[in-house]
Amino acid sequence: MAFGRHAVMFIAAAQAVAAAPSGAAPDGIPRPEHPRPDGVRAEWLNLNGEWEFAETDEDVSFPGGVSYPDRIVVPFCRESALSGLQRKGFVKHVWYRRTFAIPVEWKSRRVRLHVGACDWRTWVWVNDILVGEHVGGSAPFVFEVTRALKPGENTVVIHAFDDTRSGLQACGKQSQREESYGCLYTRTTGIWQTVWLEGVGDSYVRAFALTPDPDNARVLINAEIDGPSDGLTLEAAAFHAGKAVSAARVAADWRHTCVALNLSEKHLWSVEDPFLYDLKLTLRRGDEVVDTLDSYFGLRRVSIEGAAMLLNGKAVFQRLVLDQGFYPEGVWTAPTDAALKRDIELSQAVGFNGARLHQKVFEPRLLYWADRLGYLVWGEYPNWGLNVSNPAAYLAIVNEWLEVLERDRNHPSVIGWCPFNETPPEAGALQRTIVELTRAVDPTRPVIESSGYYHGHPEPQVLDAHDYDPDPVTLKARWDARFSELSLPERYGSGNASIPVPFFVSEYGGIGWQVGEGGWGYGEGPKNLDEFYARYQGLTDALLDNRHMFGFCYTQLTNIEQEQNGVYTYNREPKFDAERLRVINARRARYEIDPPVKTEAAPPVAWQVIVGAQPDGALAREWRYTTTSPKERWEETEFDDDGWLAGYGGFGKKSGWESRIRTLWDGKHIWLRQTFRGGLDGFKRALLVIHYDNAAQVYVNGKEVWKGTGWNDAYQGFDVSESLRAALRRDRNVVAIHCHQEDGGQYIDVALLVAE
Repeated sequence: MAFGRHAVMFIAAAQAVAAAPSGAAPDGIPRPEHPRPDGVRAEWLNLNGEWEFAETDEDVSFPGGVSYPDRIVVPFCRESALSGLQRKGFVKHVWYRRTFAIPVEWKSRRVRLHVGACDWRTWVWVNDILVGEHVGGSAPFVFEVTRALKPGENTVVIHAFDDTRSGLQACGKQSQREESYGCLYTRTTGIWQTVWLEGVGDSYVRAFALTPDPDNARVLINAEIDGPSDGLTLEAAAFHAGKAVSAARVAADWRHTCVALNLSEKHLWSVEDPFLYDLKLTLRRGDEVVDTLDSYFGLRRVSIEGAAMLLNGKAVFQRLVLDQGFYPEGVWTAPTDAALKRDIELSQAVGFNGARLHQKVFEPRLLYWADRLGYLVWGEYPNWGLNVSNPAAYLAIVNEWLEVLERDRNHPSVIGWCPFNETPPEAGALQRTIVELTRAVDPTRPVIESSGYYHGHPEPQVLDAHDYDPDPVTLKARWDARFSELSLPERYGSGNASIPVPFFVSEYGGIGWQVGEGGWGYGEGPKNLDEFYARYQGLTDALLDNRHMFGFCYTQLTNIEQEQNGVYTYNREPKFDAERLRVINARRARYEIDPPVKTEAAPPVAWQVIVGAQPDGALAREWRYTTTSPKERWEETEFDDDGWLAGYGGFGKKSGWESRIRTLWDGKHIWLRQTFRGGLDGFKRALLVIHYDNAAQVYVNGKEVWKGTGWNDAYQGFDVSESLRAALRRDRNVVAIHCHQEDGGQYIDVALLVAE
């Protein structure tokens, strides 16, 4: 077989490896930088570059039965252009093979093989010896290969099985169709992060957890030691600009090696000043240095007080953007380390100070740059594609999430955890397990059980919602009402915690602009740039002006394939005036001026039910309804609805709400009417309680008293005191409702309450 361009690159890179000093990054190797800046040892060898490659849908259990007709550039997946293959069809089995030699100057007694990430189930052989197996497509894994090595040339084989359509795998935004569609994009199969070798001592620091304690100007370290611990000591030292600011030594003992570094110079890590200390961990046995590890840390604390989420005791508004981490040529893998840094800089240029790292476990180099640049991120997991109704998938998810927590827990930029996104109620048991595990492993950050949709944990630390309402007026009204003193009675199950907790709208906007053929954005696209800026500012102002919002997350940083609602194009080119967006985003938030750190439950209101919804039990009465377009003036009091059907609310067909649905509605439109008594003399406040999906209009006696666009996912209360008072008659009154369905679940149920 003739060697192509990539093979020539591989040969040149291999020659460079042989000539390069230990740990150096030779020319010609893609992604040559150390993949874990938070854990660097002097002796390491990058194995990126060209590998032999094979793929098949048939399983071959042993590497000796595989032929390798292709070449692939690691760490890029086969679907990417940078891999040299760009094959986007389904395949279940991929095989990689290459040779390597341990540098002759290495003094390490043990060697470990690291794989940054490989999707999904992976086996690794060295010299035909199986050295390990791993399940999960996002977390790193490492196998010791010392006993499998031989002098001179060694052969490593990596086999990955990946079936995104099985329901047993967490896929994130990978498409389960041959092609990309909707908000699902090109798949990633097999290796997609750096593969590398690392030399360690006969005993070494396997892992360590850092707990910053800024109040006492110290950092607490809990280290795990692999190998004999007799006579071992662990030295920890912190530095600033090369100057030692703390040092301590303790006896090293398996998983119980704890040390406190009291810092002589206290510098907090913050968005404005992302100060980092250098950290060195050294294992000694007498005078012999057994293992040395270089890292860093930031001194900062995340806390919750009342309904506020605080950073170093301050109310920092989180101006987040949704970052899905896709690249035109690399898919899930950034083409260069500089590209990772630039994505953060592009985000900061338009006024964001952080991101939801959405439906993907981003590589550690991105977190490193977030630490360096003062960028707040939420660590997420790519749960989409997982059949949450199948317990057979649970163990793999739990195990991998724990690996993700261990990998990322020391980064000061990680502000919180979000293991699930937009899950149905069937995920409740798994979500609760993951939440409790996360709290046990990392008590220093809050965890959202699921971003958007189902919140079922009885004791949430943080809550959120997704709201793509394109109308700034109704978006503002909805969230102002959510936190108004006109709180809902508990029977409506609104999802409000009995004790207020921090809250933010974690997806909004998604405004499409310059949408090409086959592309899409949320809502109807603006007609011109002025209309775009007006909508963007209106939506953003609605959240900045709500003191109960600790942040927002705009969808999204860049276009991705057919989803074209980014602030930048897929190629990271600007679509808008960066300074104009920065001014809108960076405006001081009400939360920063008057955060809800002291919260008291609003006094109960003696609401009187005028029109009852399903949660009102016997107070709910039958509605007249139709699903065919009625005659004109159907909302008027005198309209004759005798020919309409009769049924009880709620009306709809929506997963998770089956227990509340009493009348099936599965069409595009529904019209409702109900009569209630006149008078109502003396009421001071009126509350419309409504769960609508999608947009709805509510009339009383032919006058519109409320209108909602988009949808909500729970019963919410809206103050209609003035509009109801203007519409009421003294005798007979009629409430009339129109709700229409676009896609997804559908539901409509309404109550009308008044109080003195």
